[in-house]
Amino acid sequence: MHDETAALVARLLSQRWLPRDDAQARKALLDEAFREELDRRLAAVGLELREHPYSAYIGVAVARANEKHVFGGSDSWISNTLQLDRDAVALLVVLWALIVLPKRQRQLERQQAEADASQTLMFAEAKPISRDASLSPIVAERTLLADFGEKLGGKTRVNFNLGLLSRHGFIVRRKGELAEGPLLDLVFDYERTARRVLDGALSDLLAGLTPRDDLGSDDEPLYDDADGDVNETSEDSEVSHDV
Repeated sequence: MHDETAALVARLLSQRWLPRDDAQARKALLDEAFREELDRRLAAVGLELREHPYSAYIGVAVARANEKHVFGGSDSWISNTLQLDRDAVALLVVLWALIVLPKRQRQLERQQAEADASQTLMFAEAKPISRDASLSPIVAERTLLADFGEKLGGKTRVNFNLGLLSRHGFIVRRKGELAEGPLLDLVFDYERTARRVLDGALSDLLAGLTPRDDLGSDDEPLYDDADGDVNETSEDSEVSHDV
């Protein structure tokens, strides 16, 4: 007998993320009994489903009750399970702030505009949250380097870390452009992290910076050779998805 719950868990562990419109992902989000069984299976091995209504993907993460055992199991508290160095995690936070924060604002604004418009219609139906990829800003690598390169280890180090983040699915890197990857909107708890970023150490650095939605013809990637490290496919501050 086919165990659909086990199949979904296996897919999440092996593929690391699934689009919300995947048949099994939709069932996990909409079928209460199926979701309860999925949560039970994941909890039995210290994991939890990571999903957010504004994200186009779902994934798995270390359950909060088990964070101490995973991240604090050695002599010092580790920041992630992907062996990312501190500068790579710092770059990930910066990219999350430059891409996800503006995207969320646009999603909320569109949602409010649609709600206001529906008030004038007698039989208006509630519209789903927009997850259109066009709502996510595109960041130019050259702009990122100019604004943050000195603080993140310089061109060589930033280029290396962008390759790592791309391979892990946090960003999509293509011809000097950095776009949102499947895991970027899931990697941090938005409700806990957004205010810390906006009011914390990054507030001054981010003030006045606007991610670019289009790039000029003279914008080039950070890598110097034709092969580069480019991902051509779309794909509380612990980075806990890779388990």
